[in-house]
Amino acid sequence: MPETVLGVDPGVSETGWAVLQGEEGRSPRLADCGLIKTRPGPPLGERLSAIHEQLSRVLGKHAPDSVAVEEMFFAKAAHTIRNTLQARGIVLLAAAQARRPLSEYNPRTVKLTLTGSGGAGKAQMQAVLQKALGLPQRLSPDDVADAAAIALCHLRSRRYRRLVVLDRLGGRRA
Repeated sequence: MPETVLGVDPGVSETGWAVLQGEEGRSPRLADCGLIKTRPGPPLGERLSAIHEQLSRVLGKHAPDSVAVEEMFFAKAAHTIRNTLQARGIVLLAAAQARRPLSEYNPRTVKLTLTGSGGAGKAQMQAVLQKALGLPQRLSPDDVADAAAIALCHLRSRRYRRLVVLDRLGGRRA
């Protein structure tokens, strides 16, 4: 049965998103992707509202089975962390309003799932994404590529969880 996942890399200035479709026994495909950009001038509330509005449109258009979002990794300046957390909250709100299950993945898990190394660099991640999704060129900008990586991690993790359930049931389907 096909599964559609919306991957989101939240940020106030730029929120990357990617819709992947996966089906057992087939390579996943990139159905759509984009970047939600906000200008630094308006008040934060207006910027967050714009992110919510555009992300809600994406959720309505693609009706994904689930949403996958990046967990926060605190290696940036405090003001960036605060704003990113607020943008992430908007993603959680939009997913909840659309009644879509949400999964969270930290950057190390995404890298490990896709490349086998939790310390993989951007170039390695881009190459894996390009090959896994059968793309003619690398995804750009980085926020969109990160969103696609999160969605692909989700698809691969779900497959693994199903195998664990089957193993626990002695090979019988749940």
